[in-house]
Amino acid sequence: MDLLKKGDTVAIVATARKVSEVEMLPAKRLLESWGLKVVWAEGLFEAENQFSNTDKARSHSFQQLLNNPTIKAIFCARGGYGTVRMVDDIDFDIFLDDSKWIIGYSDITVLHAHVHKHIAYTTVHGPMPINWLPEKLHEESLEFLRKTLFEGPQGFDFPDHPLNLRPAEVEGIVIGGNLSVLYSILGSNSDPNYDGKILVLEDLDEYLYHIDRMMVALKRAGKFNHLEAVVVGDMSDMKDNTVPFGKNAYEIIADTFKDFEYPVYFGAPVGHEPRNLTVLFGRRYQLKPGKKVRFEPIQR
Repeated sequence: MDLLKKGDTVAIVATARKVSEVEMLPAKRLLESWGLKVVWAEGLFEAENQFSNTDKARSHSFQQLLNNPTIKAIFCARGGYGTVRMVDDIDFDIFLDDSKWIIGYSDITVLHAHVHKHIAYTTVHGPMPINWLPEKLHEESLEFLRKTLFEGPQGFDFPDHPLNLRPAEVEGIVIGGNLSVLYSILGSNSDPNYDGKILVLEDLDEYLYHIDRMMVALKRAGKFNHLEAVVVGDMSDMKDNTVPFGKNAYEIIADTFKDFEYPVYFGAPVGHEPRNLTVLFGRRYQLKPGKKVRFEPIQR
């Protein structure tokens, strides 16, 4: 997949929750400051209840961008919920002749997983335009995204964590994303092969017992049996019941992986916190343990 360069045309599309033009204008201006030409996807500011349009309209809009050879990158405007409702209506075979960057996280995990399962192309797990409003803007995360798109994959460090399991140097293709979304596509046409992969997990605003339920379901389905490693990012704004579950999200995940043989690393700056560093899904990365864990792409 070609890196972006000044003068390229990119698009902003909403595959899930609705957005307004006011919310998207800061992102448009920012992308233009990078030297890019920005187009709105068809119907970007429409609404169907909480969604950004009907399922068919959203899939049609996304398909138009995939089919357009002048569009070099597709920035998903925001997450929320809804991508899973329209993904089966999208024909990704165009990627075989005209691949382009798809950028987003959270609910966009559906697209990452679907593309990896069927096409095995690289997608971009990183900040979305809804995160670029002035009150939400995180300069390091945005610069990390820009460098990834214009210069190539970037590595980063994160501190060693007391819950880390079996630290070891490993490498593998990276997949994953939002835990709730991975759980929701289990057994579906978007459910990827986890074997031999480095699995990245993050989530937001879930009850702790839901985290346990999802982890147990994925484990029972055999998804964790043959991983190369796990990288756990942010588990943000977790909730508990009046009767406490008794473990936090990291402890639940650590308990799930306690009997496997591969390394599990906690605390990566990936997810719903302001510092959300870009990772290329479908690319091979290496993990190196130490006082700081190094997570970096392998240039091949």
